[in-house]
Amino acid sequence: ACHKERVTKMPKHNNMIPDGHFHKNWQERVKTWFDQAARKKRRRTARLAKAARIAPRPIKGPLRPAVHSQTAKYNMKIRAGRGFTLEELREAGINPKEALTIGIAVDHRRKNRCIESLQTNVARLKEYRSKLVLFPRKAGKPKKGDAADSELATATQLTSSILPISRRPPLREVARKITDEDRATSAYHALRTARVNLRLVGPRHKKEQEKTKAMQVLRPSCYSLEQK
Repeated sequence: ACHKERVTKMPKHNNMIPDGHFHKNWQERVKTWFDQAARKKRRRTARLAKAARIAPRPIKGPLRPAVHSQTAKYNMKIRAGRGFTLEELREAGINPKEALTIGIAVDHRRKNRCIESLQTNVARLKEYRSKLVLFPRKAGKPKKGDAADSELATATQLTSSILPISRRPPLREVARKITDEDRATSAYHALRTARVNLRLVGPRHKKEQEKTKAMQVLRPSCYSLEQK
C-alpha cells in the first residue's frame, strides 16, 4: 500500500506558517442570553414575595454601621459595614441579643480604633431607635417598648436602605486672586523651615539640657561663710 505524507504548504515571503484549528464544534459552546427577560421577571417576582414574607420589616435588610474602607488607598471612603461593635451597642444602651431582634446588625469581631467612628455609629443607632416602630409579638398584647396602636396603623414597609450613608463631597478651594502677601511668602521656604525644625527637635533639646547643666555647675553657692 502506498503512503502519502501530508505536506504543509509553505507561505510566500517572511510570513507565518498556517496552523489554523477550524475543526472545533464551536456551535455547542456558544453562550446565549435568550432568557434575559424571563430572568428579570423571575427576580422581580422573588423580590415581591420576599417583601411580603418579611413585612413589615425593611426590604433592604438590617441597619448597618458607617465604616471606612481598608488600605491607605480607600480609607477615606465611607461605606456600610458588616455590623455594629459591642462597644457601640453598649454606648447606645442596646443589648446585643436584643439588637438582632429589632433589625440591627452586630459584628463582635470589629473593634473601634477612634472616638470619631464610635460617636458616629452611636448617633446612628440612637436615630434609628427614635424612628423605630416595634410591633408586638402577639396582636392586642403589647409589651413595654412596643409601639402604640396609632403608630401601627400608619406604619409602612421601608423599601429603601435604612439611614443611607451620605458620602461627603470633596473639599474644593475656590479660585481667588494672588495677593501681595502671597507673593511675599515662599511656600518652599516655609516647608523647608518646618522640616528642619522637626528634624532638629532632639538635638536642640539635648543642647538646651547641656546648657542648663553647665549653668548649674558654674552657679555660686547660695550661702557664704562669716568672716571671723
